[in-house]
Amino acid sequence: MKFTAQQIADFLGGKVEGDKKVKVSEFAKIEDAKGGSITFLANPKYTNYVYETKASIILVNDDIEFDKEIGATLIRVPNAYESLAKLMQFYESSKPKKKGKSKKASIHKTAVLGNSCFVDDFAFIGANVKIGDNVRIYPHVYVGDNVTVGDNTVIYPNVSIYHDCKVGSDCVFHSGVVIGSDGFGFAPSDDQDYEKIPQIGNVIIEDRVELGANTTVDRATMGSTIIRKGVKLDNMVQVAHNVEIGEHTVIASQTGISGSTKLGAHMMVGGQVGFAGHINIADHVKVGAQSGLNNNIKEEGAILMGSPVTDMSTWRRSSIVMKNLPDMQRTINRLERELKALKEQAGE
Repeated sequence: MKFTAQQIADFLGGKVEGDKKVKVSEFAKIEDAKGGSITFLANPKYTNYVYETKASIILVNDDIEFDKEIGATLIRVPNAYESLAKLMQFYESSKPKKKGKSKKASIHKTAVLGNSCFVDDFAFIGANVKIGDNVRIYPHVYVGDNVTVGDNTVIYPNVSIYHDCKVGSDCVFHSGVVIGSDGFGFAPSDDQDYEKIPQIGNVIIEDRVELGANTTVDRATMGSTIIRKGVKLDNMVQVAHNVEIGEHTVIASQTGISGSTKLGAHMMVGGQVGFAGHINIADHVKVGAQSGLNNNIKEEGAILMGSPVTDMSTWRRSSIVMKNLPDMQRTINRLERELKALKEQAGE
């Protein structure tokens, strides 16, 4: 499929600078682009590539100025990165979608599937499952008894959704996702063994949630583990039993959230962050990578870093001190030697 610069500008509400009729058929990074491709500039450190790229069209922000002639056609938009995402979503949605149910899939006779669903080879769909319209289920997916899945959700290979869990519409689950496995609940016994606590709750995932590869969401001990609408979790995120994640929160890879912790809405969490159990975090909080949180955060919009966390400005000052500790140690050692020598000279 090919689109002209003017067609793209009309779709994005942008303005063309250059050849309005030039056509593109693919996306490319600005440093690797070739003729017939469209790219974008959002990070200023890539500005030099604008003058060198072979791309036919470049999306740029309205307010950016260039001091050299540019060979490519520009489309100016308020936000180049956001416009690229919108354009790529349109491109992806225009691809033909697979439909139909494989004869190699196992679908229980009581399961109800909506219109235009696709179920691939070796998928398993259990009893009393309800699946909405236009859902795509790829090979080796397991959908347990009594699960519900909303419209337009995509479930990639080797995803497991345990019994009684509820999934909303327009969700995306990447390979290896596990939803509804048992929470980590064990009670110490008198003989120093551990007795398993049955996990009888479920998981509720609302609309437009995306879970990265090998992310796990444990079922609740009682009640529900809840992921609110619009949440995006990266690969290998662990969500423990009875956790609640507020709407439109985004969390990077290898973060772990302990049981019964409640994260606010619109949070941004870096990679390898650890949340202790039974704490509450306010809305709009930002947490830097490899941080550790073990207490409630009540301040909305706080920017935190470190383990245990502190505000970003304090952490930066502390990190400077930490970096200077070896020099400070050497200075202290030298001063102690000089003080000792002075005492010896004074006869003390």
